[in-house]
Amino acid sequence: MPFDEGVAQRLREIFADRTDVVEKKMFGGVAFMVSGNMCCGVLGQELMARVGPEQYIKALTEPYVREMDFTGKPLRGFVYVGVQGFAADEDLESWVGRCEQFVSTLSPK
Repeated sequence: MPFDEGVAQRLREIFADRTDVVEKKMFGGVAFMVSGNMCCGVLGQELMARVGPEQYIKALTEPYVREMDFTGKPLRGFVYVGVQGFAADEDLESWVGRCEQFVSTLSPK
C-alpha cells in the first residue's frame, strides 16, 4: 500500500532540526527512525504511532485511533491514527511528541 506523501512531508518538517532521524521504507509505507528506533510513520493515509506499552491503552480510547494490526494481530505499543486525528498541525505535532517521548526511553541502535 503506498503512503501519503503529504503526510510524510509534514513529518519531515517536524523532524527537520533533528540529526538523529532517518527515513526508512517499512511496512509498505515509510517510517521515521529516531536513533535507530522506529518512532512513527505513514501507511496509506494513516499515521503509525509508537506510543509504547504504557500509553497504548490510553491512546486506543482517543478518537480516530485503532490498534496497529499490520501482522494480523495487534502490535502492543503501536497504533494507527486516522487522518481526522492529525488533520491540524498541532495534533500531528502532539502525536509525534508522544512517540518521541517513548522512543527517548529506548537505547540507541
